[in-house]
Amino acid sequence: MDEAATPPEPDEANRNEEYDVVAIAVTVTRTGGFAGLRRTWRAQPDPDAAPQWIALIDECPWDAANPARAIPPSGADRFVWHVDARCGDAEREAALADPEVEGPWRELIDAVRSAPRPPESAPRSPESAPRSPESAPRSPNPAPRSPDPATPRPPRD
Repeated sequence: MDEAATPPEPDEANRNEEYDVVAIAVTVTRTGGFAGLRRTWRAQPDPDAAPQWIALIDECPWDAANPARAIPPSGADRFVWHVDARCGDAEREAALADPEVEGPWRELIDAVRSAPRPPESAPRSPESAPRSPESAPRSPNPAPRSPDPATPRPPRD
């Protein structure tokens, strides 16, 4: 058998990089605020960025931010943050009041918010695509417009 045709076995140091790919996904959801809106960001970094993301995830105090605990009130119109991190088969979840988002939590949340958006799993159909105001369907019987108070009315007879 020709030995040149057989690829060499990777050494132990390279085996992890070449064969053990860890899928990482981090989702951050922010709720509350003035209008009570929900906003979600998601990061799915490439395998070559996995070590940096794993370090960000591991630095966070997950036990102190158990999502089942009661979130202490921190004032009106404050945000509540939910963080869900998946590294391979391991899953971690946290819930944080706005003042708790500092240090490693702030670094992880900021990294997720600034990460490139992951590709969508399925292409959007034209029906589910956002519409511009010009392309939105119009009602056959639109409501009458109220007169502008700044516009002078013609005199009545």
